[in-house]
Amino acid sequence: MNITLNNVGKRFNREWIFRHCSYQFQSGRAYAITGSNGSGKSTLLQVISGSLTHNEGSVTVKNDQQQTVAAEQLYTNISIAAPYLELIEEMTAKEMLDFHIQFKPLIDSVSINEILQTVGLLNAANKQIRYYSSGMKQRLKLALAFFSNTPILLLDEPTTNLDADGTALYHHLISNYTKGKLVIVSSNDKQEYEFCDEVIRIGDYK
Repeated sequence: MNITLNNVGKRFNREWIFRHCSYQFQSGRAYAITGSNGSGKSTLLQVISGSLTHNEGSVTVKNDQQQTVAAEQLYTNISIAAPYLELIEEMTAKEMLDFHIQFKPLIDSVSINEILQTVGLLNAANKQIRYYSSGMKQRLKLALAFFSNTPILLLDEPTTNLDADGTALYHHLISNYTKGKLVIVSSNDKQEYEFCDEVIRIGDYK
């Protein structure tokens, strides 16, 4: 998969968040979008994901056969973990993963129990998510993103609400479950993106 941004701009009302952003993201590489709080890095990530519409320019996603992926099929190729994405809190973690599978398959090599074991939630697998701590919820968001069988992985401030053990888990997931994927991390925390091949500074597109 590759994603091409051509002169992309996004504004809210009359204020441009970024403009004239041209970049190509390629499979098997990791990219960081950096900038201070409120600078627009999360907005750019949402434009890349297709969840926000840009106001100028174009975003093109192509598969390995260089065929353009239709907008309505984009979600099947992308997984995302972000603070603003909500979990269904009436469900348990197991139910959440079972529900998730109906829309996006998980990787073949691990079971749901193994996923929950990896992210440290197996003992709480049958507990409603509403009773999870913020750190446990973030672990589940990472599980849903990293273990989805998609070629593109988007991570927005991925260690939000995680303690030292949770941050170590994040680095474990990066090391073991991103091979061959296109990874884009939105962050101003270097420990979240130090593994990335390229760094995009959102301030360059103001």
